[in-house]
Amino acid sequence: MINAADHEFMARALRLAQRGLYTATPNPRVGCVIVRDGAVVGEGWHERAGGPHAEISALQAAGPRARGATAYVSLEPCHHHGRTPPCDEALVAAGVARVVAALRDPDPRTGGQGMERIKRAGIEIATGVLEDEARELNVGFVSRVTRGRPWTRMKIAASLDGKTALNNGKSQWITGEAARRDGHHWRARACAVLTGIGTVRDDDPQLTVREVATTRQPLRVVVDSRLDTPLAARILAGGGVLVACAVEDKTKIGQLRDQGAEVIVMPNARGKVELSTLMQELGRREINELHVEAGFKLNGSLINEGCVDELLLYFAPCLFGDRARGMADLPELADLGDRRRLKISETRMVGSDLRILARLESR
Repeated sequence: MINAADHEFMARALRLAQRGLYTATPNPRVGCVIVRDGAVVGEGWHERAGGPHAEISALQAAGPRARGATAYVSLEPCHHHGRTPPCDEALVAAGVARVVAALRDPDPRTGGQGMERIKRAGIEIATGVLEDEARELNVGFVSRVTRGRPWTRMKIAASLDGKTALNNGKSQWITGEAARRDGHHWRARACAVLTGIGTVRDDDPQLTVREVATTRQPLRVVVDSRLDTPLAARILAGGGVLVACAVEDKTKIGQLRDQGAEVIVMPNARGKVELSTLMQELGRREINELHVEAGFKLNGSLINEGCVDELLLYFAPCLFGDRARGMADLPELADLGDRRRLKISETRMVGSDLRILARLESR
């Protein structure tokens, strides 16, 4: 039986899980609260891969008070041996009386087996408390383990008439300082940041997290079909760069590798990078969330090829006019029924700019 206290303590577990927003990758963000006689006796969250899981930290904090208590976990306790032992066994050994999980673990190595193991031990179980919130917190992890590719969020800064750069390519800066700082928060939570060769040439970005405190920099990915990335490009500084190309140019590949970049070749029939294959490769590399900051041509290709899940849009209170560059280079439509539909999930002001989160609906 689910009650109001279950929602209260699960909400606390989810707040704890958010503390691993920037650091838990490639693992899920998980929080755990252990409650006995209505009082919290232990709590914890998963901070980083290889470190204690949320349940273990909470059990250590609770000590003997965990016996007979209720454990609230934002994700089903793991059932498998990975970098650490399974958490379902730890909860059983601690003698908890009840386990409440928000979300069933989509990882097939657990996939219900954790709660089943706990139930077989005679412990009461409940699931689905604040399930939607738990899934949102781990949308990238769920995407990777169920679809084999990261959750892809495309960030676009535009004028109110939907323009992202002047016709000559100039685009810095469209939005204000608050919006740019907010964008760094989204970079920081991502496992990788992707851009295209056009943006590298026009803007020479670093694509690092600088406006918020972080102990981890995302992998930087450049889609560069012909290997035109300048060797002096700022994005190559400091390593942690993956260049996806479509040509086997050993000289250019060697030069980029000398700069510390990794190069992978994955051409499609048109001599461009096969974007769907790139998404699968990033999934294989345990990239949960992919943050895209690219130009309108690559934006269009990613959307058109079904590689984008969500749009992070910042609209500045200004107009650029018809000749400026748009947000995404998409094919011309002859019928309104063919338009790409979006579901807006959030709108808010960030400084003087309007931020919209919208998800692409499946066709």
